Amino acid sequence: MDTSPSSPSLIDARQLQLEQALQLLQQAGALLPEAEPYSPDWLQGLVDALCDLSSKDALTGLVNRRSFEMALGREVDRVARSGEPALLMMLDIDHFKAVNDSHGHIAGDMVIQSVARAIGQTVRPMDTVARVGGEEFAIILPNCPTSFGATVAERLRERVAEQRVEVSPGQQLQVTVSLGGAFAPQWVRSSSLLWIERADRQLYRAKAEGRNRACLEPHTDSLVSAEEKGMLFAVTQQDSE
Repeated sequence: MDTSPSSPSLIDARQLQLEQALQLLQQAGALLPEAEPYSPDWLQGLVDALCDLSSKDALTGLVNRRSFEMALGREVDRVARSGEPALLMMLDIDHFKAVNDSHGHIAGDMVIQSVARAIGQTVRPMDTVARVGGEEFAIILPNCPTSFGATVAERLRERVAEQRVEVSPGQQLQVTVSLGGAFAPQWVRSSSLLWIERADRQLYRAKAEGRNRACLEPHTDSLVSAEEKGMLFAVTQQDSE
């Protein structure tokens, strides 16, 4: 295949309509490529910047829900292959609606950003922190021993509770969070949905027990579910054919 500049199968990069993409990056405060405009390096930098922008939550800079789901799927596969423990935690800001109702949505955004910073300052660089809903976050902690899960969850809860969010001059808010966590079953082919459901059940339990607390699925409950047994049987059956 002829890939020379004169090949009719290639187009001049200057014919591309990139104004909207550039405007989007500028509005997001992203750094534009420093290479010669429309050069291969410049175009690659533009693509990389757009990919990075599409994977992040605009308000907090954390991973967005789509990227979180992709990362969770990869972690499910990794745990099934390696057998290393991995913890998924779902985190929800307590009484967040009251913040918006009493102080306005700008104050609500400030609270969300403060909680995001607190989480980011507490977890490891290898962990994935995502904003998956309005006031809901998710954290994937690979290679997290079961004996360490409760310590991590409590550290996160305390770190958020220590924050004081100045929503207006002289007015500060203290916010708390509820957390729920579950470990992926090791050496078992599971699914992202089942893992999220397990963590969500513990989050609902934390809220039902009074909020501002962390509840983790007891290790004895982290057994293979009927759905996972079915998935494991299906994989085994396919391998034998």
